[in-house]
Amino acid sequence: MKIIQLFFLMLSFSVFSQSTFEKAEKLYAQKKYNEAEKLFSEHLKSQPNHAKTIEYLGDIAGHQKDWDVAITNYKKLKVSYPKNANYWYKYGGALGMKAKESNKFKALGMIDEVEESFLTAAKLDSKHIETRWALVMLYIELPGIIGGSEKKAQKYADELMMLSKVDGYLAKGYIDVYFSRYSKAESHYKKAHEIGNSKTTFEKLYDLYLNKLKDKTKANKLKREFENK
Repeated sequence: MKIIQLFFLMLSFSVFSQSTFEKAEKLYAQKKYNEAEKLFSEHLKSQPNHAKTIEYLGDIAGHQKDWDVAITNYKKLKVSYPKNANYWYKYGGALGMKAKESNKFKALGMIDEVEESFLTAAKLDSKHIETRWALVMLYIELPGIIGGSEKKAQKYADELMMLSKVDGYLAKGYIDVYFSRYSKAESHYKKAHEIGNSKTTFEKLYDLYLNKLKDKTKANKLKREFENK
């Protein structure tokens, strides 16, 4: 009799725990991060090693720009699951954002770990698009003296091109904009928009016309065409 009671007790506890997690997921999807965080934290008390809950808590901390909490959660995941590229990517991203908001001296001490995290993610998953975008941006934004390199950035833009033509052209355009090569950037962004015809490709090309090339005629024409499709 006691065994049956214990079974039902464990079953009800499991259902309650699952319900808490599902409620938290719905709140997260609705961008109600504070409410979702409370429920995820509650769920973690009953299942302290639940990877998805830890990831959600890291994601929420990222949305709230609480980089230390995000780093702590993602670090737990990459240590527990060292073969998971996404955890390495998220850890590197949170660390990189903290570096951006830190003083230059402190940021310098973090750059190597950021780069290593992204490179590890790229090696673990040859099709991880977000990681390759992160490496393009990292190598373009870093000064050459501490590892920045257009050649390295172009390498990962080329890899993006192999995975997704839209991302590849957007990455090439991003690099060209950074170096004020606006004519080349226009060519790349136009190709990306021809293929993707998405809000993202439109916004990149529109911004280039309006704010870089200062060509309102092209910007307005592009806007009309996009709105009419």
